Amino acid sequence: MMPGDPVMLLSYVNTKLRDQYSSLQEFCRCEQIGEEELKTKLKMIDYYYDAARNQFV
Repeated sequence: MMPGDPVMLLSYVNTKLRDQYSSLQEFCRCEQIGEEELKTKLKMIDYYYDAARNQFV
């Protein structure tokens, strides 16, 4: 289960992207979450996905 708090979610997602997934699409598919939903939640704390880094910055 993913954290509901946006800051904790950021840490969780970036760790998973770093350690397990080569792309946001792969992460979202495996974790069964919509990509736009995730981006919207992290946009609330001014974080955006950077594909070149494969992380939210």
